[in-house]
Amino acid sequence: MTATLSRPETPASDRHRLSVLGGLAALSLDAMASVAYGPEAIVLVLAVAGGAGLGFTVPVTLAIAVLLAVLTLSYRQVIAAFPDGGGAYGVSRTHLGRRASLVAAASLIVDYVLNVAVSVAAGVAALTSAFPGLLPGRRWLCLGVLALITGVNLRGIAESARAFIVPTAVFVGSILTVIVAGLFRAAPAAAVTGGPLPSLQTVGLLLLLKAFANGCAALTGVEAIANAVPSFRLPRVRRAQRAEVALGGLLAVMLLGIAVLIGKFSIHPVEGVTVLSQVTAASLGNGFGYYLVQFSTVVLLALAANTSFGGLPVLAQLLAKHNNLPHVFALRAERQVYRYGVGFLAIAAAVLLVLSDGDMNALVPLFAIGVFVGFTLSQIGMVRRWFAARPRGWHGKAALNGFGALLTGFAAIVVTATKFSEGGWLIVIALPVLVLAMEWVHRSYRRIGDRLELGRTPPPPRPDRSLVVVPVHTVSRLTRDALAAALSLGDHVEAVHVSHPDEERATREFVASWEQWRPDVPLVQLYDEHRRLGEPIVEHLRRHGRCHLFVLIAEVEPERWWQRILQNRRGAVLARALRSGTDAVVCRMRFRVR
Repeated sequence: MTATLSRPETPASDRHRLSVLGGLAALSLDAMASVAYGPEAIVLVLAVAGGAGLGFTVPVTLAIAVLLAVLTLSYRQVIAAFPDGGGAYGVSRTHLGRRASLVAAASLIVDYVLNVAVSVAAGVAALTSAFPGLLPGRRWLCLGVLALITGVNLRGIAESARAFIVPTAVFVGSILTVIVAGLFRAAPAAAVTGGPLPSLQTVGLLLLLKAFANGCAALTGVEAIANAVPSFRLPRVRRAQRAEVALGGLLAVMLLGIAVLIGKFSIHPVEGVTVLSQVTAASLGNGFGYYLVQFSTVVLLALAANTSFGGLPVLAQLLAKHNNLPHVFALRAERQVYRYGVGFLAIAAAVLLVLSDGDMNALVPLFAIGVFVGFTLSQIGMVRRWFAARPRGWHGKAALNGFGALLTGFAAIVVTATKFSEGGWLIVIALPVLVLAMEWVHRSYRRIGDRLELGRTPPPPRPDRSLVVVPVHTVSRLTRDALAAALSLGDHVEAVHVSHPDEERATREFVASWEQWRPDVPLVQLYDEHRRLGEPIVEHLRRHGRCHLFVLIAEVEPERWWQRILQNRRGAVLARALRSGTDAVVCRMRFRVR
């Protein structure tokens, strides 16, 4: 008999996957939402040097845009080289070894979980800023938003993409309108809050580096498309590459446009007012357009968590496929949903939100540290790939990835150093703990594989002596059906009855009924003075030596679910004892009461 081939993917199943536009809506919300806090992170650092420092907003943003271009082109190459997804994990596993790939995977897992928590908390923070009366219920609002996004993603990534296309389009259109209107406006449409900042200190290299590192938070989410290539429709690689380039282009335009307007309108940090809010007011005034931008920003910040729901489950199934995570993460339900990955992400983010009480400021210092570790490993891996394969034009590709590795590695060091005392030390601890956990899972699967002799052809199967044991308690139709099933399973069947102290009369009545019945099956009587149920049968089976042992436990299946409370649970107790104390195959036969 030949093995059954797996069923090829059909157009019906492909419709549950992503188009280019759907990929942008499902996998780029994290990166898109960074427009709301990326430029502000730069301005907050540069404002320490007053007006002179803020003059470097555009150069610092331009440096981040250069790094964004390098990452976009690099991940476009990663998509082509690793169509099964995984991004930095796939590159590291192939070109840097398994241990480096686990570090990349751990960094991505941490980043995905933090992205969900930070995005939800930021969206709720914007909501409570507009409606302060909701502040006492901040934690429950966070959990409610998280539950909503989780529910949408459990229906499939294509469903989530369709649900988020309109909010994404409104946000991108609003930001581009702000930029265009601001560039053509000679003076601010509304007065800029606060006066000009004095020059407080000289602008040093360390200040610029810190501003660059802070602004690099805008790059989180750039890798999500490369991690989730299998989620795209055919041809997957081409669609994923187009989505990656579109994301990089849109993000660069929005970041640079906002930075130019910050300089043009002399925007600086003001307590209680975001930089994006000031830029919007200067470009559009305080009318309908202003509130549309603010509302779309609130919605997109809350929905930015969807990027993680598109990327982490695919990464988790790859890790499970390579025996680095439990295999349940590789199980895929209908609509192409990896439900265990979605569930893990939701639970982990919920724990963070509860521990932080939904406070965004408590989570932000942990954000964007791990992602640069993955960026750097991915770039180094691609450099090794070009040196090994040496395709046409490999010098330029290797130089591009090498330059990117230097930039992202440097950013990783600066971000970790500047945020270490603010909670970044938790990430420094979490990454090796995750790596050790995945190593433990891998070793466990390897030991199981050795015992099962996976990868080796076993000798042909041969029949062996078998014994089917049926625990019996009464003479009834249930006992008859169990013995009939046992006789069809093995060449030798025996019934086993366990008696206890103070049951002499019941035992005599049972034996008399058995002898009157005469089922032509030998009856073995066991006695246990400690009133145990499973252990006497376990000890009896151990005396049978080398043979295939089967234990058939007959149980009544109630007609109504509430009738389960009437059961004595003898079958469950016996099955647990047999599985832990013997190598017998335990079968639980259900007798349905109708």
